[in-house]
Amino acid sequence: MTPAVANAVNAVSAVNAANVADEPAGSLDRLRTLAGQGRLALEHPSVAALLAGLEPEDLARAGRLLARLDRAEVLRHHPDTPVLTVSVTGSSTLGALLPPLTGEFARHGLLLNPLMGDYDGWITELQDLDGPLYTAQPDLVLCVLDAEAVFHSVPSPWRAADVEAASAQTLAMVDRLAAHYMRHGTGTLVLNTVPLLRAHTHQLVDLASRAQLGAAWREFNAGLLRLSARHERVVVVDLDPLLAAGGPVHDERLATYARAQLGEELLGRYARELGHLARTLRGRTKKVLVVDLDNTLWDGILGDDGKDGIAAATTFRGEAFGRFQQVVKQLGSQGVLLAISSKNDREPVLEVLRDHPDMVLREEDFVRVNADWNPKDGNLRDIADRLNLGTDSLVFVDDSPFETGLVRSSLPEVAVIPLDEEPASHIGRLLADGWFDVRELTAEDRARAGQYRSEAARKSLLDSAGSQAAYLAELGVRVELSPVREHEVARVAQLTLRTNQFNLTTQRLQTADVRTRLDDPDHWVLAVRTSDRFGDQGLVGAVFARLSPEALHLDNMILSCRVFSRGIEETVLAAVLGRARELGLPAVRAAYRPTAKNHRVRAFYPSLGFRTSGGTEEAPDFEHDLRELPSTPGHVRLEAAL
Repeated sequence: MTPAVANAVNAVSAVNAANVADEPAGSLDRLRTLAGQGRLALEHPSVAALLAGLEPEDLARAGRLLARLDRAEVLRHHPDTPVLTVSVTGSSTLGALLPPLTGEFARHGLLLNPLMGDYDGWITELQDLDGPLYTAQPDLVLCVLDAEAVFHSVPSPWRAADVEAASAQTLAMVDRLAAHYMRHGTGTLVLNTVPLLRAHTHQLVDLASRAQLGAAWREFNAGLLRLSARHERVVVVDLDPLLAAGGPVHDERLATYARAQLGEELLGRYARELGHLARTLRGRTKKVLVVDLDNTLWDGILGDDGKDGIAAATTFRGEAFGRFQQVVKQLGSQGVLLAISSKNDREPVLEVLRDHPDMVLREEDFVRVNADWNPKDGNLRDIADRLNLGTDSLVFVDDSPFETGLVRSSLPEVAVIPLDEEPASHIGRLLADGWFDVRELTAEDRARAGQYRSEAARKSLLDSAGSQAAYLAELGVRVELSPVREHEVARVAQLTLRTNQFNLTTQRLQTADVRTRLDDPDHWVLAVRTSDRFGDQGLVGAVFARLSPEALHLDNMILSCRVFSRGIEETVLAAVLGRARELGLPAVRAAYRPTAKNHRVRAFYPSLGFRTSGGTEEAPDFEHDLRELPSTPGHVRLEAAL
């Protein structure tokens, strides 16, 4: 298809795409209209798309509207809307946090249920087991600290050594309170580093004392950051990068008269980080970065300028594109799958990726290269299908308002990052929303791209095998099933958060939740590892079960979409059923709980001999009497230690 014909085919979508490209300007007005008509709860699923392109100031304004929503009414219309309960405590006035936090959560399709604590009540509230930080079982506890948490306990007048001692005492107290919450609380505790103000440092007139104070304060903040390594359910938000983006720590008048020690602009940036964390906790981390090429990865248009006319180095603008490529490669090294969707002829694109001296990214860095003249929304669907992922796993980066508008219009579940004509801003735009943030990086993350690339070899085998049975016989699937090992705990937790298709009950677990089950002798937490003739695919699934005298209860079973339809799931469940019978248990019980993505496993348990024992038609419970066990697929070699 020629460029001219492709443009003609795409013209039908041009008007809609252009309208969507301009949509952010009218999104807030649309939101106000819905609120004025009393339809905001009814139209709540559309809110995330309306908020997608808003600047932080407008997002806070939207948050003020959304904070007035009746959550019960939203859930009455849309019962599947995910709700996060968030308790807010701290050492100053924090009312200004609520609007941007509401807006940021809504931008990710999440409904905020906030519980605001008392002014400067953080110490008492973190200790009080009968208070809402414990009784309400919040998903997140935000303990927002400022410099007054330290300076309120220094003498007057003070010296640098006094602040050094007070900061050490405060850090020790925060550590104790975090440990207390880990023992008795259920959610994730979020702390933050604390800005040191010029109004503090310059009360000291000698430079040596200022240096001593600065060093002590940095040690205090470093100690806060290390608490996330000491306590599994503690996250520490570093405010330094947020302050480096510009803007004051606070408004001096509000700090003086209202005790608001952190200003609206800083709290807005903090709220954005919390939105990313909440998205991660709900298993909504993105998996694939799809990039355009012309004026995105390189300066110029390949079809017009030719291979020698594009640049990602050697010129000032080219160097900016080269730095952008370095960041994309950095993301790819940490488990983010990289793909290309470009309106270009394929062979010239591959030639550039293989041979152009400016390129940081090469063909082997990408799991999929779609270079053709098809509409990009269709290309994104193709990439998702080829990777066996949903389109909501994709982040799309492009410099064309037409293309970004088209994708926003037809695939609203895709995160769209529009680039402008200034390549120096590309990195900031790419990283602004933390679409790929995870709690902890695992060895499987770093190996993920290679594992997906090996699928090409499996596809070649499948194409040449003649049948699915012949393919599986030649593939040489090996499965290892055994209790989760210590170094695998983070990976298993990550699977519960990121696996959506083969996830029978969609229970989302943090690392500490997995470890709690491991430490309980009545719980089974089993790891599913697999390999084949093309290599080791690592830990790809897990089984969670509970023992009781009446039955083995399967709380959940999950399996990565990379290894579907190879007999692994049937092999694992057959082994679990066999072990239950060996233990003399009368039955194995399980459940299926539907989501928007796990419908394909609705019949999994019945297909292996389970009968319906209760629940509802949409969310059935099952039971297996263990009289006749399913056979293990003959092409799978199993090693089980249960």
